[in-house]
Amino acid sequence: MNDKEEKNMLLENKTVVVYGAGGAVGGAVARAFAHEGARVFLTGRNIDNVNTVAKEISAAGGAVETAVVDALDEKSVTEHLAAVVADAGGIDVSFNATGISPQGLQGIPLADLPVENFLRPITAYAQSHFVTAKSAARHMIPRGSGVIMMNTPEPARIALPLVGGMSVGWAAMEALNRALSAEWAQYGVRSVCLRTTGMLETPIIHTVYGLHADAIGIPKDAMITGAAQMTHRKQLTALAELASVAVFLASDQASAMTGTVANLTGGIIVD
Repeated sequence: MNDKEEKNMLLENKTVVVYGAGGAVGGAVARAFAHEGARVFLTGRNIDNVNTVAKEISAAGGAVETAVVDALDEKSVTEHLAAVVADAGGIDVSFNATGISPQGLQGIPLADLPVENFLRPITAYAQSHFVTAKSAARHMIPRGSGVIMMNTPEPARIALPLVGGMSVGWAAMEALNRALSAEWAQYGVRSVCLRTTGMLETPIIHTVYGLHADAIGIPKDAMITGAAQMTHRKQLTALAELASVAVFLASDQASAMTGTVANLTGGIIVD
């Protein structure tokens, strides 16, 4: 942050809450937001992971605070947001980067997948994103501005085997993104989704590719190579690419973008 006075920072004076900030996606986005001048409030259920990200942001000169928050629990979310608003005066951006383990959910044919395992990601993603969006909007709407943000991978849009209910859960997130915009954009609250491929810097994607590789009987490296070859540019989305676009979408420069999906899949999906 030493160059703060040398450039215009896209998110200066913005207050941002990141859910799932201890994970790879949440951490990368949080660092990028702080680098662009935002005051970031990092939350998660594992405070050690969240604090690790916070220490990196603080060491770089960023303004950061942490808290234990369960993004599935409306009481936990609303109480934390009330404290943020009391401290910072409002909330400008809410980014939900929470995820769930793919173990027992992916790499299993639909005909063999237990109903509860099929429903788990659908229920968890829909509930978490509705809770965090609804809670943020209640503070954003009276101020006439704000941005709700989420991230989905490409199975939200295209049909891939052995993904179980994950693809349905991610598609529900994108539908929710459109619904939020339809109701709230008229009050100045935008809702945007970033769609990526699997990102190799995230530990969870290696678990995912391992499950799929084992299910079809190929090495994990071959699974990763095949996924990259599906893109036009023959490479998967990088965390830094996601983070940089997230900064732009959260900024006032993206004021006309709402109810939409930023397509970062490198050509797996072509709109």
